[in-house]
Amino acid sequence: MQDFSEQISAIRSRLDEAAVYLRIPELEARRPQLEVEASRPDLWDDPARARSVTSDLAAVVEDLDAYARLAEAVDDVEVLYQLAREEGDESLEDEIADAMAELTSRFDELELRSLFTGEFDERDAVCQIKSGEGGTDAQDWASMLMRMYDRWADNKGLDVEITAVSEGTEAGLSTVEFIVKGRHAYGLMQSEHGVHRLVRISPFNNEGKRQTAFSAVQVAPFFEEVGHQIEIDEKDLRIDTYRSSGAGGQHVNVTDSAVRITHLPTGTVTSCQNERSQHQNKDRAMQMMASKLLVIERKKREDEIAGITGEQRNVGFGSQIRSYVLQPYQMVKDLRTGHETSQVESVLNGNIDQFMEAWLQWSRAKPEDGR
Repeated sequence: MQDFSEQISAIRSRLDEAAVYLRIPELEARRPQLEVEASRPDLWDDPARARSVTSDLAAVVEDLDAYARLAEAVDDVEVLYQLAREEGDESLEDEIADAMAELTSRFDELELRSLFTGEFDERDAVCQIKSGEGGTDAQDWASMLMRMYDRWADNKGLDVEITAVSEGTEAGLSTVEFIVKGRHAYGLMQSEHGVHRLVRISPFNNEGKRQTAFSAVQVAPFFEEVGHQIEIDEKDLRIDTYRSSGAGGQHVNVTDSAVRITHLPTGTVTSCQNERSQHQNKDRAMQMMASKLLVIERKKREDEIAGITGEQRNVGFGSQIRSYVLQPYQMVKDLRTGHETSQVESVLNGNIDQFMEAWLQWSRAKPEDGR
């Protein structure tokens, strides 16, 4: 019988660590308070408060249940190992080894939670993809990125709400705005903020030459209540209405009431075209605007202010955060973390968790002054 004592001890230590970063004692104390508040008959008299309470309660229950299931699984494998040793039953060795491997995988996934230390990491994410240098290839690249994030979100059990689309002149997308909805959506998607570079044989080049294209991804945390986080002076806004159109498929309803809002001091732009009325589109665009402006406010002392405002310095050579190379070799490499893989097709099909996790570890390891 293989000696699993050290492995079980290590797993038990990881369980103790999980209790710390999940703040289990705090959640156990908070759960009954939230349950009482959630059961109040007048809770939905204030819809914003009701959504906050129910969302907080769901998150607390999710973390407590996840920890309880892990604790039970650790106890089970420990008891099984002790029983096998006492009875000298080597037939249980494979079962114990499989259980240990599964527990290791579950802890690896759970420990990603310990990297979510930002104030807004649990929120939904407001995102925009904007094509840059590269002409038609760049617009096609923007649509490929949208597809990548759509597939990633689907695999993670997150929802994607496309709010506005501007299609390219020949193919792809000029810009697309969307919201990724689900717990830790912003915590994960913030790793994607920046310029993404694609190198491939262009399908739009009759000579079959290699082409480089760029698209910018902008990400901010989403806030349902605009005024609670930041005040916006209406005099600083230009509000335009237009007829919606674009390659949105089932995501976008064509209406005559699309709204585009420009914040004049920063040049920040948001749009919404998928709600049923102009008023609803305006409200949604204002929510997205507030989210972007809050990020600007919090980051205004940093050198990357141009990227935060949605006006990245250059959506072209020398500005990329990640390169996706299809020719003359296969490689996706993040230039910040150094993480890379040759599985390009897998990445473009939405398997980008490895890059998000590498970025979270890299960003949390940086000194506060960023040096």
